[in-house]
Amino acid sequence: MEIQWTLEDFLRCSGSTKLAGEMVAAGPFKDLDDAIRSARDIWFNKIDVKGWLEAFTAHPEIGDTSKPISKEEQSTAMATAGDGTMQELFVWNARYKEKFGFVFLICASGKESPVILSELKRRFPNRPIVELGIAAEEEIKIFELRLRKLFDSKLGTSSPLVAMVPSKNIEGVIGGHIMPVADDSPGKPHETAAAHLQQRSRPPITTHVLDVARGLPASGVVVHLEIWKGTENSPPLFAERDSRSWVLLGSSITNSDGRSGPLMAITDYIDPGFYRVTFDSGRYNPAGFFPYVSIVFEVREQQKSEHFHVPLLLSPFSFSTYRGS
Repeated sequence: MEIQWTLEDFLRCSGSTKLAGEMVAAGPFKDLDDAIRSARDIWFNKIDVKGWLEAFTAHPEIGDTSKPISKEEQSTAMATAGDGTMQELFVWNARYKEKFGFVFLICASGKESPVILSELKRRFPNRPIVELGIAAEEEIKIFELRLRKLFDSKLGTSSPLVAMVPSKNIEGVIGGHIMPVADDSPGKPHETAAAHLQQRSRPPITTHVLDVARGLPASGVVVHLEIWKGTENSPPLFAERDSRSWVLLGSSITNSDGRSGPLMAITDYIDPGFYRVTFDSGRYNPAGFFPYVSIVFEVREQQKSEHFHVPLLLSPFSFSTYRGS
């Protein structure tokens, strides 16, 4: 049975006017699953960050049950919250909003308050771009729950609640987040190790190429980044420089500023070991002396949170490098 939905129907499910409008245009839907599939496709492929933030703004903080729909969705949390837990939730909600610029979002239906508080603390150290993706996933879960209730109210049915699988479209955004480490020192009940973590905005290994013969950035240079996966604790020997034990992490081409694109994922900790950056200098300088340039360096255990910028200063007949910042 197809249902003709209205804009007001979808606005009761989400604060995103763009999502609501796109859902009206996509209807009618043959059943609930059809509507949910359409909602996920629209949310992750047609709604921009501005639309996400509009939806986030419509949500009260966890613990605020002034709206009837929030009171219902947070009923389990409120029933399991002691005074101490609620006070901690208010404190952490404020810290979260100050850091990320939007309220902490979680599909709270059926979740006890200690579980919600634990999840809030766990997500707090995340990079903003990672947390934005997680919040978007939680928002669509909330939308689906509300859509299910709206669907049932129109048909007079009772749809079973099913586990919602995270969208494949958002995997790249959600990628590696950091677990917080609580500081139980006296007088510091709410501090975490997040304040001491390096929140990266770029991959831990970067490079650029400068053409020192011309005094200009070298654009169009192909760059490869590899990691040594040979015998454990054994460095790559000179004779093994072309061994299959080198595993490719990523490739890029330098831009007009001589900088490569990302050669690996943005992660706060890099695996200790040996890395190799190789530059296709022969293609850049066909009449030059070097067909390629490879730079091998080591990242030690105590350096795994550091940044490694490994530039190449290149001319047709010489090159040099250094560890930069």
